[in-house]
Amino acid sequence: MMPVRIILADDEHLFRSGISFILQREQDINVVFEASDGQEVIDYIRKNPDSADIVIMDLKMPGLNGVEATKVIYDEFPELKIIALTSYDTKLFIANMINIGAAAYLVKTTTPQDLLFTIRQVAAKGFYYSETVLGTIKENIGVIKESKFSFESEDLTNREREIIRLICLQYNTKEIADMLFINYRTVEGHRNNLMLKTQSRNMAGLVLYSLKKDIITLNDLMK
Repeated sequence: MMPVRIILADDEHLFRSGISFILQREQDINVVFEASDGQEVIDYIRKNPDSADIVIMDLKMPGLNGVEATKVIYDEFPELKIIALTSYDTKLFIANMINIGAAAYLVKTTTPQDLLFTIRQVAAKGFYYSETVLGTIKENIGVIKESKFSFESEDLTNREREIIRLICLQYNTKEIADMLFINYRTVEGHRNNLMLKTQSRNMAGLVLYSLKKDIITLNDLMK
């Protein structure tokens, strides 16, 4: 199995070096690039579009900050997953980052074990929202439902609603195929169609769409 390829973006060199040291000790994780601001990340990705799977992004950086960089990456490289790793733990920052497509949100007081767990969950499932993040989504659901996602999309079939719900509950393609007694490739086809029909560009978009349309509830996600 190929290692998860990580880009680290943080202007605090000592902190970034510490995170890099922790990650490079893991056989299934590889840090491919380090940056001190958002523009460095974007420039690198534009030159090397297939070089990474996840960007671990600080929010407050000189030049282009992590919030603005996340918006650009979400628009140009939706397959790249963003994990916010920041000292800001306010509900406003969390809700905003989820709105613009972050796959996970961590504060810098998190443990190395939680960081590694989150990276692996995001790599495998496309997103990971902790109980704290889900609680913030619950408290700000009205704002999130009125986010930049238009949600003006075609109605989903019963099968599509069934599949999108299972995707949001973090079942993988094989598990969904086995549960619904359908072919693996059929599930993949539905997954691709759902991204188009819901106008979502990543898993965060699918989750927010499903919350908006009441296909899933926050209680479902918190189980």
